[in-house]
Amino acid sequence: MEHTPKNMALQLGALITLVVSISSLLVLLFGVINLLFPDAADSYWQYESAQDSIRYAIASLVVFFPTYLVLTRKVNVARRHESGLYHTLTKWLVYFALLVGGLVILGDLVAVIMAFLNGELTTRFILKAGSILVVVGAAFWYYQKDALGYWNTRERESIRIGLITAALVAISVVYGYVQIDSPSETRDRAIDEQQINDLTDMQWRIEAHMATNGQLPESLTEVYEGLDMPESPEDRDAYQYEVTGETTYNLCATFTSDRQDRKDEYSYAVPVAEKGYNPQNYNWEHGVGETCFERTVTKPETL
Repeated sequence: MEHTPKNMALQLGALITLVVSISSLLVLLFGVINLLFPDAADSYWQYESAQDSIRYAIASLVVFFPTYLVLTRKVNVARRHESGLYHTLTKWLVYFALLVGGLVILGDLVAVIMAFLNGELTTRFILKAGSILVVVGAAFWYYQKDALGYWNTRERESIRIGLITAALVAISVVYGYVQIDSPSETRDRAIDEQQINDLTDMQWRIEAHMATNGQLPESLTEVYEGLDMPESPEDRDAYQYEVTGETTYNLCATFTSDRQDRKDEYSYAVPVAEKGYNPQNYNWEHGVGETCFERTVTKPETL
């Protein structure tokens, strides 16, 4: 009895890490499914969201799943030496965890069905629903037997199931990692997006200068007088501003990722029918290397 509180804490910890591991595995599988079966209706931010969810799931599994295996192993060893009270308490904990986990998973299933009803691809729906049934079904099968003390006398079989599960999770983690951009690619793309933000700010200030002064600024220092002017990130060529005409100019930067022909969260609804708006001014697509964005502004008196 002296070790019952300690072992109860281990049992609770094992169940918590189990729920986190199952949720993370499903997030990983959902993200991979979204990447392998792209939907034409998806915008670029949804592609990015799928990659981010896979990264989060991999990080969670790397931390929580090994912890779950270690705690579960300790709990199973302790059960063979503890009293009947401990077995009764752990049984209640297991059933409670099954209840909470079941409610969470039912919520996930509702979300999957809602996505299907909102137009998600049938293939995605089938694979996601199947993932829930397989992953959660396997966990329920194991812990229903666990609540009945089935694994107390079948140590080798329990260890074998643990090893198989660990192998399947490891394969899922590796496969998910292969599907996403590498850390260096992710960092480069984030820097590219920051450059787009800087250029957007420059464009806004240049247009404001034209509206106030009736002419384009000769240099960017005019529009950032008294303010810190954005500088290109490390290892990138400096931003360039070039006046090409009375109402035209270029903004240039160097990029390391391709942002061509894609829908993304930086698309703007431009009222092209109204006088003074040029849809080209809102195009930030770029390839790898130096890209110059041609811009045209309208003089105040022509508005």
